[in-house]
Amino acid sequence: MARTQPVPPPAHPTGATPPPIPKKFIPQHVAVVMDGNGRWANERGLPRTEGHRAGEAALLDVVAGAIEMGIPYVTAYAFSTENWKRSPSEVAFIMRFSTEVLQRQLETLKTWGVRIRWAGRRPKLWKNVIEELEHCERETIDNTVCTLTMCVNYGGRAEIADAAAAIAADAVAGKIKPGNITEKTIQKYLDEPDLPDVDLFLRSSGEQRISNFLLWQSAYAEMIFMNVLWPDVDRRTLWEAVEEYARRDRRYGGAVDAVANDK
Repeated sequence: MARTQPVPPPAHPTGATPPPIPKKFIPQHVAVVMDGNGRWANERGLPRTEGHRAGEAALLDVVAGAIEMGIPYVTAYAFSTENWKRSPSEVAFIMRFSTEVLQRQLETLKTWGVRIRWAGRRPKLWKNVIEELEHCERETIDNTVCTLTMCVNYGGRAEIADAAAAIAADAVAGKIKPGNITEKTIQKYLDEPDLPDVDLFLRSSGEQRISNFLLWQSAYAEMIFMNVLWPDVDRRTLWEAVEEYARRDRRYGGAVDAVANDK
């Protein structure tokens, strides 16, 4: 589909603007665990499903904030391979709600120049959810301002296991020599092989774990855990996390000798 000139997202209602961080300290890829919807609802005496409803605006505003800050990749953990353990009624709600959110927000995201992608397994996932995700992928394929990857029926271990199975099948078929398999080989077999490594891994709700999200891609990610429930998150939460990220010293296994040179 032909690309139209993107329109910047509207400013935050408070008039807040991104902090003045040099471009070299801006993360290229932010992974987001949208945690705390259920607790947000419970605190207000509401059904857990209302927390999911309230979280829709939070995701949209975070994407807006990423665009304003010049972050080209945002990946959101929408539904994990482990979330099927939840009550059937909550799972059914999330499946229906995910489709509705995509339908409601597609035109807005298209206008902003956002490309939507899907990572996750097809088995068990509702057919209409798959169809809507693939429709969004087709509709936004030419957009380049920001790529929003929705991880639906996704698990980090599942992704690596699926990649290993595909590599093994190609090795048996003679397409790959086992001795030539490297990290780059595995990367090519991941759900989204051209997705860059995660720079900033952001989780809301105060929980401090990665929950099987983007295990391969987050090998050297900076982990930042924010003590705010997801429905209360907005772009300012993202900006605060990026400010913390910019203060970190990323060495990727290297080290700097702190001893002063007296010469």
